[in-house]
Amino acid sequence: MEYAFLIAALLGGLALFIFGMGLMTDGLREASGSGLRTVLARAGRSPLLGILLGTVLGTLVHSSAATVMLVGFVNAGLLSLAETVPATIGSCIGTTISMQAVSLKLGDYCYFAIALGFIISAVSRQPRNRQIGRALLGFGLLFLGMNVMSEAIRPHRDALQPLLAVVDGRTWQGTLIGLGVATALTAVWQSSGATIGMCFALTSAGVFTELHQVFPIVMGANIGTCATALLSSIGTHIEARRTAVSHLLFKLITVALALGLRPWILQLSHVSSSDLIHQTANMNTLVMTLGALVVLPFWKLHAIVVRFLVPSRGQPPEPSHLDPILLKTPERAIMAAIDELRRAIDVCRRTYSLLAQVILLNSPPATLRQIKLNEKVVNEIKVHVKAYLHQLTHRQLSRRQLMLMQEVSRCMSDIERIGDHLDKISDISVRRKRERAALLDEETLASLFALYRKTATILLLVQESLRTKEKDFQAAAQTLIEARDSYARDSQAAKELLSDEVSAHRIAPIAALFYRDYLASFDRIVKHARAIALSQQKPDFRIKARKLDRAAAPAEDVDLPSRVDSKDFLQRLHMEDYI
Repeated sequence: MEYAFLIAALLGGLALFIFGMGLMTDGLREASGSGLRTVLARAGRSPLLGILLGTVLGTLVHSSAATVMLVGFVNAGLLSLAETVPATIGSCIGTTISMQAVSLKLGDYCYFAIALGFIISAVSRQPRNRQIGRALLGFGLLFLGMNVMSEAIRPHRDALQPLLAVVDGRTWQGTLIGLGVATALTAVWQSSGATIGMCFALTSAGVFTELHQVFPIVMGANIGTCATALLSSIGTHIEARRTAVSHLLFKLITVALALGLRPWILQLSHVSSSDLIHQTANMNTLVMTLGALVVLPFWKLHAIVVRFLVPSRGQPPEPSHLDPILLKTPERAIMAAIDELRRAIDVCRRTYSLLAQVILLNSPPATLRQIKLNEKVVNEIKVHVKAYLHQLTHRQLSRRQLMLMQEVSRCMSDIERIGDHLDKISDISVRRKRERAALLDEETLASLFALYRKTATILLLVQESLRTKEKDFQAAAQTLIEARDSYARDSQAAKELLSDEVSAHRIAPIAALFYRDYLASFDRIVKHARAIALSQQKPDFRIKARKLDRAAAPAEDVDLPSRVDSKDFLQRLHMEDYI
């Protein structure tokens, strides 16, 4: 029973640590808002800016989560493989900085952090303050977990020391054992911080007393954390998968350097502090910084090596058109935003092509995963289109350009909603597969797929209507409106037919409900396509060729209205009931 309680305490403390770290990083990420993601997507243009922002991101969310974010950017076409290398390196350094904070002996104050964080998150009305409260709560739970592990281990340290003596960084055998165990454990719980945190707990309990004992564990944790990005890249396109491999390659190069320079690294870490926990944190930072100094000057070569290691004959998807340089010429910037809409609807069309097998309940799990990934791609494109247009507002724009920007932003929202409805069709099919009575006969499926083909045609027309090289948006929009009207007639006929089938008891009630859900999703997709066409039919939705090379100065300052006194304003409107 004593050992059962020991294992339970260790697992419970580790769970508290991992949960606290997740809560802290999620809170910090949400508090930073979408601005950090947008800036990071632009940071690929400069390696120094990329490594700086990557360091900030890694400090907030750790390298594995940061690399998952970068994999998503590459999969969405917002960054290239080479552009992610500096940010990936920076995120690895940032993770070691966050572990420096964990190495501080703040366990005695964990309850203050837990209480204060809970109060802030529960009482504050500001979303950002609530997220900061959650981060503080997670920070306290993290140290509470370390305390639980340390206190559980301390009475058994004499028994544990011989068992862990095989982990010895002074010998190659001991180094490889520690490296392998730490890599495997980190890959399982997908957190290098958790492995290093447990190492801190063992050190605090007196099980580890020398730096060479923790050296292999820290190195293994750095390799094992790459599993998160590798798993997240499954189903993405080749460049996104290469980004995850790039993260792994950097960690392997860094650990190989650390193994080669092991005596000097241990010596430098030993003189950096008199406390073993601080020595461990300093060693981790030193190793990652060393790897960055070696790889960063050759970041483009690093990307070439990754492409050689992960070859592919397929072409990567179309890259993003949102070039920050184009912001100096607003007409070209708006044109790029429209091209980005066309790229987003192309992702929707690729998703839609996967839905045929999904509706027939014959799709493999990989197809369902691809649909989810594509929906995330469209969401990422929307965030960056909105941010790009927001930046454009800082330039002097004509009335037509201002109106056109609003319509482009509205169209992007419609495309994002189309992506949501495509994902919903997938979810409907997953639920229908569990209901045996929800199977549809061939005649009913044929009527459903008639509307499926009509919707596919409309999505194709949306994509064609957004080709900026043609520039005749109004004519393309009219064709789209006519296709929508034809669809509306067929949709109404399908609904009447369904009512007849239900009345005659020729279709199971549960199957009729699912059929109606499919029709509703198709209708909403077409509705958003029609909204895009209506925006294109407006007179201001056009590109002026003579303005394509005309630069615009920064927007002039305008006199902003002062803050309105709410009580006085409502009284003057005779709305005393609202005061």
